[in-house]
Amino acid sequence: MPDKSAPLVQGTLDMLILKTLALEPLHGYGIGVRIEQISEGIFQVNAGSLFPALRRLERDGMLNSEWRASENNRRAKYYSLSAAGRKRLKDETRDWEKQTAAITRILRAAPGEI
Repeated sequence: MPDKSAPLVQGTLDMLILKTLALEPLHGYGIGVRIEQISEGIFQVNAGSLFPALRRLERDGMLNSEWRASENNRRAKYYSLSAAGRKRLKDETRDWEKQTAAITRILRAAPGEI
C-alpha cells in the first residue's frame, strides 16, 4: 500500500464511479471500496462526496438502481450503468485520455524542443 492517499483530480469522480459500475453493479459503500482497491489506496472517496454524486448521476439518467440485500444481508441500493451512462463513460474516457496525453507532452517538453 502507498504511504499516502491523494485527492481526486477535479471533475473525475463521476468518471471513476461510472467506470467502477461498468465492471459490476455495486452499492454505494462498495463503489468507494472498489475505487480505493483499484487505485491501490491512492484514491479514497468519502461518503460526503460519493453519495451526492450517485444521486446526481441517477437523476441525470446515467445510473439505474434497485434495492436488494447486500453481502451482509442488509438492505442496500445497488447501482448499475444505464445506456446513457455507458455512452458518457466512453466520451469522458476519450476526453480524459486526450487531456492526459497533452499534459504528458507538456511535462516532458525540454528547452529548445518547441
